Amino acid sequence: MSIILHDLAGADPDLRFSPYCWRIRFALAHKGLPVETIPWRFTERDALAFSGQGKVPVIQDGGKTVFDSWSIAEHLEAAYPTPTLFGGAAGKAHAAFINAWADSIMVGGIARLIVRDLLDVIDPKDRDYFRSSREARFGQTLEEVQAGREDRVAAFRESLMPVRLVLRRQEWLGGAAPSYADHIVAGTLMWPSCASRFALLTEDDPVAGWFGRMLDLYGGLGRAAKRA
Repeated sequence: MSIILHDLAGADPDLRFSPYCWRIRFALAHKGLPVETIPWRFTERDALAFSGQGKVPVIQDGGKTVFDSWSIAEHLEAAYPTPTLFGGAAGKAHAAFINAWADSIMVGGIARLIVRDLLDVIDPKDRDYFRSSREARFGQTLEEVQAGREDRVAAFRESLMPVRLVLRRQEWLGGAAPSYADHIVAGTLMWPSCASRFALLTEDDPVAGWFGRMLDLYGGLGRAAKRA
């Protein structure tokens, strides 16, 4: 039986762009687990009532429901130990740091560069909610948040220096092979890659080279993703 993944979709149900859902899509592929994805939109909170909360990703694995990308990764590792996502306790601690860093540095940095673009790809029924909730969060209009991004993208690229320095020494963030640390960062980059046409990375960046390798993993899962 396939695991069911409730996954954020745009107006086009094949456009899946959540950074957190992509972390889990990579993790499921890493473990070779069959998955059925169900498209979900921002205003469809009733559709997730069974999970006791209103955000994706959510998985249903047999009789178990798990939400939150980190909790889902922990569940997958416990329920399906091989191939491993973490490589043991030390690898899990390493991934926990990467998870916190990506959530606090990458997600906020990317949002300020593409948030207005997202309005163009989400379902029309979500647009009023998305605009009002994000403008309340930023204290500016979506257009004001995204304005001047061509001048600000260099600062985002600089924020990736820790990843860049690691990748200059080894092929994957996980070392000799990809680990959940790679899924976290790559999943986060799938967000702008799928939902926006604004180039966040330069072609000569080691991070871009690594991201290209990530796109080709698991039968080209990331490479084949629908894009705006």
